[in-house]
Amino acid sequence: MLLNELRNYNASLLQTGLFKDYCPNGLQVEGRAEVRRIATGVTASQQVLDAAIAWGADAILVHHGYFWRSEDAAITGIKKRRIAQLLRNDVSLLAYHLPLDAHPELGNNARLGKLLGLAEQGRFGEQGIACIGELVTPQTLAQFAAQVGQGLRRAPQVIGNGAKNIRKVAWCSGGAQGYFEAAIAQDVDVYISGEISEQSFHLAQESGVAFIAAGHHATERLGIQALGEHLSAHFGLEHCFFDQDNPV
Repeated sequence: MLLNELRNYNASLLQTGLFKDYCPNGLQVEGRAEVRRIATGVTASQQVLDAAIAWGADAILVHHGYFWRSEDAAITGIKKRRIAQLLRNDVSLLAYHLPLDAHPELGNNARLGKLLGLAEQGRFGEQGIACIGELVTPQTLAQFAAQVGQGLRRAPQVIGNGAKNIRKVAWCSGGAQGYFEAAIAQDVDVYISGEISEQSFHLAQESGVAFIAAGHHATERLGIQALGEHLSAHFGLEHCFFDQDNPV
């Protein structure tokens, strides 16, 4: 398919125009016009670029791309080397941040809920990015945290009483600890995100709502893989996911 067709299809599928994001969603670096092989990864790191280009990718799709609002606009150093490699090899980079968190089927949060056996019942936050749901069978916090760790292949950080029974869960992938107070207001038993802040410990202690920090990278592997698999099935493109494990 043509690169412009891929860009336009993703913009419609993920409704990128609805989001006020911290970075541009969509095509960030333009490569060759025709796309047959797509690579996906969580972050457009040098390691992911190297592996994808060695595999023969025409386009690389990631959750964390470039040109963030708070970063220096100058293309120097690490950013220069990454972008130069893409341009040198005529490989495109497409990035989808908040739209990929929020998508009701392919999104990080939709996929995380399915992975953990949560029946989604509602959403909150910007453009419905965060989810609320229930466990079919109540578990203790310790049991549920073990399930989270097994599903994401990373031991989570848990704040709360491990013996507490939980059923109602709120979750939002990545660095969404800022939604913790909104989750508490939803009368949940536990909130899951990728990262935790210092004040989150005190909110958990004083509210009685547990907090599980399951890893920014770990909670955001799912959506970009799902997008790649969807595009492969829909357009007959070759697809490969390249993962650079990140303990954060």
